[in-house]
Amino acid sequence: MESTQQEPPENIPLPLAGIRVLELGHNIMGPACGLILADLGAEVYKVERPGQGDDTRRLQGFGAGFFTCFNRNKKSLAIDLKDARGRDLFLRLVEQVDVLIENFAPGTVDRLGIGAEVCRRRNPGLIFCALKGFMPGPYAHRPALDEVVQMMAGLAYMTGPSGKPMRAGASVTDILSGGFGAIGILAALLQRRQTGLGQVVQASLFESVAFLMGQHMAGAAVSGQVPPPMPERERTWSVYELFATGDGQQVFIGITSDRHWQRFCTAFDCLDWAEDARLATNQGRIEARPWLYPALQQRLLRLTKAELMALAERAGIPFAPVNRPIDLWGDPHLQASGGLAETAMPDGGQVGLPKLPLRLGNRTFDLRLQPPAVGEGAADILHLAGLAEEELQRLIEAGVVTAGPVRAS
Repeated sequence: MESTQQEPPENIPLPLAGIRVLELGHNIMGPACGLILADLGAEVYKVERPGQGDDTRRLQGFGAGFFTCFNRNKKSLAIDLKDARGRDLFLRLVEQVDVLIENFAPGTVDRLGIGAEVCRRRNPGLIFCALKGFMPGPYAHRPALDEVVQMMAGLAYMTGPSGKPMRAGASVTDILSGGFGAIGILAALLQRRQTGLGQVVQASLFESVAFLMGQHMAGAAVSGQVPPPMPERERTWSVYELFATGDGQQVFIGITSDRHWQRFCTAFDCLDWAEDARLATNQGRIEARPWLYPALQQRLLRLTKAELMALAERAGIPFAPVNRPIDLWGDPHLQASGGLAETAMPDGGQVGLPKLPLRLGNRTFDLRLQPPAVGEGAADILHLAGLAEEELQRLIEAGVVTAGPVRAS
């Protein structure tokens, strides 16, 4: 069927064009929130320290790619907020923007003199987004990390086997919390059209994980049973697991309906099972698992990974290879759908990183600006503060500001 979607005319601006954002973000939560707004077209200025910039520029190990991943389509505004001159300049810029994002430790922006109350006095239309570990309450003073709240809210318990809680293999809580912050900002921008006023938006790590755990809380309430960790969960589907292949690989197969089972039996030449009354229903197959699973594994072990996947594709059943993150660079679907944006690496090379998993009509949200150098693009907003050139040069010479060249969006 021919698609009825229409491409937006080339001269239609991005959805958030004209929205100006100051992002006091570090690590992942704040930068992820700013990234979403930037990809959608907002003019986002990442506020960082003069000279060295944000610490994530220099992280190694697990954090080596944080800055590159979460700071495309942004400009860098390097200001020393601990210097009174830098703070005054920052507050002058607050008057010129629509949104401020911060995910500093509790109380930090207030100690710096740039908290929500101060900023909103300078700009009543400002949406001030505070991203924290916890919402207001007994834990609000605590520092938090993605791993900390995964432990606190039950995600680590649900991910690992009993006695071995395990954090998820990506910073899911940071990214989810940043996403909720972006949703709150968009809602506040819409409400500002009605009231003319901004407001404080809050999102948090702990409550975001609690939201994820809602399905298990509801399940416990409905069933009266405490849900076990995912590796030990009670079976809902008869076939829903990894299978080894003849070439030493693994493929996940999920058979979640009787139609799936019949199509599997046809495609995989298991017609004897298709005619076996014991296996006609999902419940019957669950009861037959003591003999069915070993027999199924033996049949699939005769196939290579490529052969198994080709048959599963033909059968129209859910399946997946066990990929590593780096395997996504060669994924044919991401390549065909344009799902990766060629992003500059610190060493000067380029690599594809995932775009926002979002389309409006047929429009995708592409990379327009590479992750900035420290201070790169700051001149685009500093002129709005009414600085004379001589004043700006004095701030630069004093190390209060790092300002790079103009970056046209």
